[in-house]
Amino acid sequence: MYVAGVDVGSTQTKAVLMDVERRIVGRALIKTGANVVKAAERAFQAALQAAGVHPDEVVYVVGTGYGRYKVTFGHTQVTEISCHAKGAVFVFPGTRTVLDMGGQDTKAIRVDARGEVLDFCMNDKCAAGTGRFLEAAAEVMGLTLDEIGPISLQSERPVKMTNVCTVFVESEILSHLAWGRRREDILRGVHHSIATRAVGLLRRVGIEDEVTFTGGVSRNVGMLRALEEVLGRKLNVSPESHFMGAIGAALFAWERAMAARRYDPSVPGVGPRASGFS
Repeated sequence: MYVAGVDVGSTQTKAVLMDVERRIVGRALIKTGANVVKAAERAFQAALQAAGVHPDEVVYVVGTGYGRYKVTFGHTQVTEISCHAKGAVFVFPGTRTVLDMGGQDTKAIRVDARGEVLDFCMNDKCAAGTGRFLEAAAEVMGLTLDEIGPISLQSERPVKMTNVCTVFVESEILSHLAWGRRREDILRGVHHSIATRAVGLLRRVGIEDEVTFTGGVSRNVGMLRALEEVLGRKLNVSPESHFMGAIGAALFAWERAMAARRYDPSVPGVGPRASGFS
């Protein structure tokens, strides 16, 4: 028996496959693109292939993320806030605060020992302090997202950024470049600006040890360093942090599959939805 979680984000779609022992046996990460339904299907199929599992062996699928209702082959949907909370506590059991930073929004979540959400807040009004803000900075400097984090760590005199708006940050960066400021100093300032905004969200829900950093931006070493400097403490982060929403969704799928079996032990599994997979 296997279960799956599919996290359809604005930029990337992640899928995680778990076995009955809640071990991750397959995962996949792809760009979401314009066709959200296809992105969910492709990520799920890629995770199946990575694990060598047939679709009929997957008894329950939970969709999450902004495109969770487009996981047409899923059995149900759970919000990304709940999924990141559950996933973070599963990977780091001591987690009590979660910072999820994605392409279009940032969420601060306070959780209990079971991974249940106690409080949360998010910057859902604009893309300031998100991956899109970093992407805008990278584009104007002719760099990739993978490059800007390590480059920012080379800074000795960070530039103070006055704009937190994604629209205006490009012109501010161009101005700093025209004044001869070094690119590493500008990028360090960009990361520090985002970190300050994110920590403001965390303070609204209450910062409790341990703090776990999740979402796509958690792979950015410059962002991790900036957050730790502003917070004054270490953050939990791992190679699984990018997949945390999908992990949480798979855990919800596991719980519901187990509940169905306890309700009727003769049922081998709750079965896949009609998905077109074969």
